[in-house]
Amino acid sequence: MESPRRVKPYAKPEGERRGLLLVYTGDGKGKSTAAFGLALRAHGRGLRVRVFQFLKHQGARFGEHRAFEALGIPIEGLGDGFTWKSRDLEASALLAREGWERAKAALLSGDWDLVVLDEATYPLRYGWIPLEEFLEALGSRPRHVHVVVTGRGAPEALLALADTVTEMRKVKHAFDQGVPAQRGIEH
Repeated sequence: MESPRRVKPYAKPEGERRGLLLVYTGDGKGKSTAAFGLALRAHGRGLRVRVFQFLKHQGARFGEHRAFEALGIPIEGLGDGFTWKSRDLEASALLAREGWERAKAALLSGDWDLVVLDEATYPLRYGWIPLEEFLEALGSRPRHVHVVVTGRGAPEALLALADTVTEMRKVKHAFDQGVPAQRGIEH
């Protein structure tokens, strides 16, 4: 057991408020879910939120798409699904590059307060989006724009640039025990 804290464990930060770069990475569940939770929090506070998903296909109708659409939060699938299901990886790479151009334009426009780049580490790892260009865009975004990048295996250079990095670690997963994905809970 532990006693509740009676003294604040930190001093109030004195730095400036600015757009933050957050990275959710690791092999555990919850990277996209954390990003979507942050998007909901931001939207609830009146921030303008835009979500891009680099693996989901355009027109996808997963639970997050339905919820964000109901709330008026733009969400766009930029890919063609899981790579192991792709019939043409060159076409998948082209979709990622074209999607990155749309996401980069939104990021640099200043029209959005929070831009979620969900599953963006995958096209970076596959070399479909040049890492240097990605990092340059993150560094060139308007000062007020917050960005969340999700996906396994985030490159070290991205981690170094980030203000906040959370690594999700799998402790136990139902899928490993033969339980299939549950609609509305995880996929």
